[in-house]
Amino acid sequence: MSDASTRGPLRIAVAQPSYVAYDVAANVSAHAALVHAADCRVVVFPELSLTGYELDAPPLDPTDPRLAPLVEACGRTGTLALAGAPVAGDHIATLAVDHDGARVAYRKMSLGTVEARRFTPGPEPVVETVDGWRLGLAICKDTGVPEHAAWTCALGVDVYVASVVDHAADAAVQDERAVRIATAHRVVVAVASCAGPTGGGFGETAGRSAIWAPDGSVLARAGTAPDEFVQAALT
Repeated sequence: MSDASTRGPLRIAVAQPSYVAYDVAANVSAHAALVHAADCRVVVFPELSLTGYELDAPPLDPTDPRLAPLVEACGRTGTLALAGAPVAGDHIATLAVDHDGARVAYRKMSLGTVEARRFTPGPEPVVETVDGWRLGLAICKDTGVPEHAAWTCALGVDVYVASVVDHAADAAVQDERAVRIATAHRVVVAVASCAGPTGGGFGETAGRSAIWAPDGSVLARAGTAPDEFVQAALT
């Protein structure tokens, strides 16, 4: 983990935007609005948030000009946005977006059965460093694979950050996984969970994006409606 004596507090938000299937421009607009509203150093979004959970969506190039409003919003607020998209090489990925633009930060390692028909597992765990804080990145099914949290946290992380899409009926599973990771590895866990309908048979999703302390207690939790966010100041 980082040396707490050499860093300041980290304001982090988990957000659950509304989606328009395949419409990157509309979804970028929703992301940018939440970045402005949250006004945090880090804002985390759900899995495939820039396209919706549409497993046949075209790959999104990080240099795509449709991302410009999100880059601008991050520049105005000093935010690092962690947003989801399919990317070249056929990966489900997390894009890191800030004032400099967008880049592929992490590729999902643990694929669902249907996802594996198209996508390729990512090669390795990833840690993103922000102002001295080390954020371990995860996408959905990764959170249900204990080895993923172990490999990621072994790199020395302060926050395990996950972007997920879950059925509404699986909201309790989402919570159980977060608490297990937090308490087993003594890290903060931040989960951005899709709210509202999206593709892939998810007519009703869980929402309830949340941030957990290392002891498993909830620091902040959203409801089940789209366009909600919650935040916490980590010290």
